[in-house]
Amino acid sequence: MLAALNMTVSILKLRIGAFIALAALVGVMTGGGELGTVKALVFALAVLGASGAAGGFNQYYERERDRMMARTRNRPFASGVLKSGPIWPITLLVLLSGALVMAWSVGGTLATVLVFLGALTYGVIYTVLLKTRTVWNVVIGGAAGSFAVLAGAAATAPHSDPVIGPIPIILAAVLFLWTPPHFWSLAVVRGEDYRRAGIPMLPVVTEHKVWGPVIFSHVVTLVALSLMPLWFGLGWIYGVFAVAGGVPFLLSSWRLLHDPSRGVSMRNFRASLAQFALLSAGVILDEGWRWAF
Repeated sequence: MLAALNMTVSILKLRIGAFIALAALVGVMTGGGELGTVKALVFALAVLGASGAAGGFNQYYERERDRMMARTRNRPFASGVLKSGPIWPITLLVLLSGALVMAWSVGGTLATVLVFLGALTYGVIYTVLLKTRTVWNVVIGGAAGSFAVLAGAAATAPHSDPVIGPIPIILAAVLFLWTPPHFWSLAVVRGEDYRRAGIPMLPVVTEHKVWGPVIFSHVVTLVALSLMPLWFGLGWIYGVFAVAGGVPFLLSSWRLLHDPSRGVSMRNFRASLAQFALLSAGVILDEGWRWAF
């Protein structure tokens, strides 16, 4: 039972999916409407399902290339534990369809379209079209998470005025900028893997004098943007969490700008995770405080 659960988590990339679902909840919390707790959780589950379908397709499509990388060679499709066949794309398409129906039932048409665009971006645009062709792969692929924020905001917007406000748009932009330095930092650590697999991540195909400043400039911009919601109504709780996550990420990316070692890169990767988690927690706690008082 536990082995089957672990395999499901791996195939659907539910760890990444949990972050995407959290991004959708951030959108719900800042969308300006009242979706209700149960509907919000149903919508987050729908986003998790759509993300899982896209992640599963990514693993199925990439099974041959995953065998070339130490980090991914033990995945179920890459290792041969699960044999390839049409049943898998069909199953994942059914999962995506069910997730979209679930999203539509509580969030409406615009939110559902945005959930679909997020899955399409990761499953097709990133995986099939960009991953092995350009260093822009994770830059454009990062839009998948941004769509989740916008989808959450659209789900809670009043049907009479389905306009997405400035806060979720800003947070979607923050997440769009967050994705490249997050994965580029990991690419420094796993550079040989990406070279063997022919994936042109920026730190793999350029020198540190190029990718170091690019990562740092992304982090500077996203941290500055993360403070802008304070001007549009988010309160001090959000501000504290935004600073608590942003400052360490800035410092670690500054160190990476001057020291391209694997250890510093891994610390920057972890700092990016902490920044996203703290930013999301700040939104949820700040809005929760407002609802309570």
